[in-house]
Amino acid sequence: MSKALIIGCGGVASVVIHKCCQNSEVFEEICIASRTKAKCDALKEKLSGGKTKISTAQVNADHVDELIALINGFGPDIVINVALPYQDLTIMDACLATKTNYMDTANYEPEDTAKFEYSWQWAYRERFEKAGIMALLGCGFDPGVTGVFSAYAMKHYFDEIHYIDILDCNGGDHGYPFATNFNPEINIREVSAKGSYWENGRWVETAPMEIKREYDFDEVGRKDMYLLHHEELESLGLNIKGIKRIRFFMTFGESYLTHLKCLENVGMTSIEPIEFEGKQIVPLQFLKAVLPDPASLGPRTKGKTNIGCIFQGMKDGQEKTYYVYNVCDHQECYREVGSQAVSYTTGVPAMIGAMLVMTGVWKKPGVYNVEEFDPDPFMEALNRWGLPWKENFHPVLVP
Repeated sequence: MSKALIIGCGGVASVVIHKCCQNSEVFEEICIASRTKAKCDALKEKLSGGKTKISTAQVNADHVDELIALINGFGPDIVINVALPYQDLTIMDACLATKTNYMDTANYEPEDTAKFEYSWQWAYRERFEKAGIMALLGCGFDPGVTGVFSAYAMKHYFDEIHYIDILDCNGGDHGYPFATNFNPEINIREVSAKGSYWENGRWVETAPMEIKREYDFDEVGRKDMYLLHHEELESLGLNIKGIKRIRFFMTFGESYLTHLKCLENVGMTSIEPIEFEGKQIVPLQFLKAVLPDPASLGPRTKGKTNIGCIFQGMKDGQEKTYYVYNVCDHQECYREVGSQAVSYTTGVPAMIGAMLVMTGVWKKPGVYNVEEFDPDPFMEALNRWGLPWKENFHPVLVP
């Protein structure tokens, strides 16, 4: 019987679990594990009655010994990590100790510094190879589908890709003055950090939100977008042939940016611990506690997301452009799995990646990013499991 252990029980995990249950031919049995077992039990109750057998467990993913005991007890074919990025390495350590395949949706970042990069996880390559197991890194949408899109463009349309612009647009409205669409702590760390892009083999750093562009997104409309640092730039810079520059842009409304600036100005986005009433607290973690839970935004979010990649390069000596993207409707996602589109667009690819590893379609001992595998089965699965993609061979380019 094929089994998957899913660690985490937030908004993205909920989508992954729903989708695994829809795909019961592959996911015959799942175990949902989290620090708060009651959340796992509530999801199990909601989804019981289907063909997938569901169990739950309590685990602190910061503790390798607890993870090892859980993995040994359940015996999964893969561990799907949809917990916090701070826990990637402890979960990878437990997978190594038990010789179990591993997958996540976001790369590791230390809790005490707002820095995320693949170096910590890439350092596990040899050990995973020797253990005969596989780690699939960053299998959400961005990173994840954006890497699959890049591999697909390279395989079918280009001899060399010179420029990639990744555009992440959320045209959704949740009605709150300020809320984040995924984990507030991770979201705010990402957005308030310095921007950067990959050009001619090196990083070019920018001030936070320094570079702004406007783009007219299909089914969403004109939106302001800002250049951010994002982890897939790092792996795509190594894995895509001929690359000269890769940039990542995300849309933000004026209200969001104004609130964020005010919170920054009063120190609420800081990750440095402070003394408060005799206790050490981290301002950003306190802020997370008072903001709306992203998992609660589903019923009230309207509108669509549009996420994709614009490629420029060469094919048969001719210049070529290509844009591939997905449009996802917040309300349709909520009707299907009870979540908004930001969680949905991350959770569906996570299920697909796990499925490809479990069925042996993507299988190679070591540590890999998604663009290092054949993109075609993944692209087919996106159409089947709820994230159909569109192509444009004459897109408007980003200046």
